[in-house]
Amino acid sequence: MLAGACGGQAARVPPSQTPVATMASTTSPAVQPTPSAKPESHVFVIVMENRSYAQAIAGRYTSRLATTYAYASNYHGVAHPSLPNYLAMTSGSTWNVYDDGFHKLPPGGLGAQLTTAGVSWRAYMEGMNKGCFNSGYPYALKHNPFAYYGATCGPQVVPFTQFARDMADAAPRFVWITPDMCHDGHDCSTATADSWLARTVPVILATNAWNQGGVLFITWDEGEDSANSVLTVVIRPHPQAHVSRRLYNHYSLLATIEDELGVARLGAATRAQPMTDLMTTS
Repeated sequence: MLAGACGGQAARVPPSQTPVATMASTTSPAVQPTPSAKPESHVFVIVMENRSYAQAIAGRYTSRLATTYAYASNYHGVAHPSLPNYLAMTSGSTWNVYDDGFHKLPPGGLGAQLTTAGVSWRAYMEGMNKGCFNSGYPYALKHNPFAYYGATCGPQVVPFTQFARDMADAAPRFVWITPDMCHDGHDCSTATADSWLARTVPVILATNAWNQGGVLFITWDEGEDSANSVLTVVIRPHPQAHVSRRLYNHYSLLATIEDELGVARLGAATRAQPMTDLMTTS
């Protein structure tokens, strides 16, 4: 377990978050035919930061979730640093991005796909208080992939302060959560990030949306070992405790999300193996 206390790296100066009109790619990821939608399926995703598999599973609460529900022990990020991993999870492509700067991408991605399909969704950004492009630390634009597609931030991308109220009311069918730079573990200890999960996950597990056949994915953007290994936990009602040693990555996660919500797979997700063995319930 990492020993650093919260704020131990907070002196870092975050990269510029000013939009720059540069196109990382002019070709949109390929889309496969739309599968049949699963009725009223709800998907929740929490993305944590910068822990290899062994580091992440050392968190006390995280370890309990993994062993109670299901988790992948052979899951890997697809790139370094953070941003290309977030793009992979939401579009099936890294768009040839190799840094954390702002790149104006073509409109699209998972959010636009869900909107077109009539699937309700929201992305909750902790620390965002002045919109996607003007909020300061501990919010990080590089951890908000939805702002890159078309260089716009739609009304579905909201501050995390709305999260508890929405969960108590009616959760959207797709919920994405980006913690701030401390709570995701980027600038603070594993224990701090683990404690944040211990406060946040129960809110999701108390919703009707999750209890009625929903699924929560918790993953990390990138690992700190040579294999870029990360932990991914799959949390469903009526769990069948299971550890998968199959080779998975962020494209597998996107494929699983899109299959669950009944929309076509984007980009490299079309060729990825979905995490079906981790979706089994008793």
